Amino acid sequence: MTVTVSIIVPCYNEESTIKILLEAIHRQSYDRKAMEVVIADGLSTDGTRLKIDEFVFRHPELSIRVVNNGKRTIPAGLNRAIEEAKGDIIIRLDAHAAPDRDYVEHCVATLERTGAANAGGVWKIRPLIDDWKSRAIAAAAAHPLGAGGARYRTGGKAGATDTVPFGAFPRHWVEKVGSFKEDLETNEDYEYNLRLRKAGGVVYFDPEIQSVYYARPDFISLAKQYARYGYWKARMLLRYPSSLRWRQAIPPIFVASVIVLGLFGFVCRPVWWLLGGVLGLYAAITCLAGWKAGFLTRDPGIALGLPIALWTMHFNWGGAFIWSMIYNWRRRLT
Repeated sequence: MTVTVSIIVPCYNEESTIKILLEAIHRQSYDRKAMEVVIADGLSTDGTRLKIDEFVFRHPELSIRVVNNGKRTIPAGLNRAIEEAKGDIIIRLDAHAAPDRDYVEHCVATLERTGAANAGGVWKIRPLIDDWKSRAIAAAAAHPLGAGGARYRTGGKAGATDTVPFGAFPRHWVEKVGSFKEDLETNEDYEYNLRLRKAGGVVYFDPEIQSVYYARPDFISLAKQYARYGYWKARMLLRYPSSLRWRQAIPPIFVASVIVLGLFGFVCRPVWWLLGGVLGLYAAITCLAGWKAGFLTRDPGIALGLPIALWTMHFNWGGAFIWSMIYNWRRRLT
C-alpha cells in the first residue's frame, strides 16, 4: 500500500513563484493519488490566491487545499497546515522552491530505509531573475563563505546531521514532539530539528533529495532576509545555547570585532590601522572569491556582485544577531 504524503506550504504574497512550486509538485514521480497539498496562506494581498485557484481549476487530479494563516508567520502557517494534513508523512516545502521530479519519492524511500525522524537534502540555489545581482546572490548563498559549510547548501555524504531544509517527517514524530514554536518567527526549522534530536530521532541528510531554491533578487531584500535570520537565531540560542555551531558564531564575532576596534580607535588611534588591516583582508578574501567564481562561470556579474552579497549577508546577519542578543538578554533581566 502506497504511503500517503501531505505537502505543507506556508506562503504570503508569492504570486511570482507559487505556480513554479505547484507545477513541480504536479510533476512528481510519486503516485498523485497518494499526495495532497495544504497551503497555509497569510491572507495574501497580491495575486497568490488567484494563481492557486487557476492551478486547481486546471489540475483537479491533484488535491490542493488552502487554509488561512491569520498570524502571517512561517511557524503559524506550518502549524495550520499540519492541523489540516492527513498524510502518513508530512513534507514541508516553500513557495520559493521547486522540488526535483523524484523529490517526494526519495523522501519516502529515505525515511523507510533509515527510520529517521526527518529527511532532507540539497538546496540547488538559483537566481529568481536573470540579472547580475540575482545571479551573484544565488552564487553567494551556495558559496562556502556564505553557506558556512552547511551540507544542504554545498553538498556532501549522506548521514545524520543537525538540520535539513524542507524536511520530510513521519506523522508519529510530529505527534511526538508537537507543533512548531510560534514565538520563533524564523529559525523555526532548526529549532524543530533540535527537538527531534533531543527526543531521540535522527535528522538525515540524503544528497539524492534535491530541490531548487530561488534566492532573493536584490541586495535590499537579501539584507532584510539575513537580518531576520540573525535576529531570530540569537533568540533561539538564548533558549538552546548548546546548539551553537562554529559557522553561526563567525559573523557576529567578526562584526563585534569591527565595532570594538572602531570604538577603541578613538582612544588609541593606531588601532584603526589594525581595523583597516582586518577589513582589507576581509575585502581581499571576498573579492578573490568573487573573481574566482566569476572566472569559473564566465560571468562578470558574479565577479562583481558576489563580494557585495557576502558583505550584505555577513554584516546584516552578524549585526542583527548581536542586537538581538543584547536586546533580548536585557528583556530577560528586567
